[in-house]
Amino acid sequence: MSWFQKQFTLTAKSRGSYLITDQVVSALPEIKDYKVGLLNLFVQHTSCALSLNENWDSDVREDMSDALDRIAPAEGPKGEALYRHDAEGPDDMPAHIKSALIGASVTIPIKDGKLATGTWQGIWYLEFRAARHQRRVVATIQGEKA
Repeated sequence: MSWFQKQFTLTAKSRGSYLITDQVVSALPEIKDYKVGLLNLFVQHTSCALSLNENWDSDVREDMSDALDRIAPAEGPKGEALYRHDAEGPDDMPAHIKSALIGASVTIPIKDGKLATGTWQGIWYLEFRAARHQRRVVATIQGEKA
């Protein structure tokens, strides 16, 4: 059993849901070295998230962002403040809530040097802040090398 760990930075984006499968595979050519294993991706931040979901229709990503905004809005229906924590702006606390709901990590099987995702699955980076931020991801692979 072999372990490998590496950190990489996601392209800075403003609020939205982004498909990053190609960026992950490009940042981690070491995946090809594994016959079988697991890739864990962990984002080191509390106002964004990682997920696995639909990789084909971009409307799904937009709908997901809209749904999360309804679950944790930045302000009330009359523009009133909803949260005590607003040290970094009105979108900060809703970002923390969304991050807690979606999660900071995903684990994906590796089979024969490739990610073993389903046909319609892709890796998503969900950014919940309006301002662009650099986001660091720790990638850990555990498995049997080819």
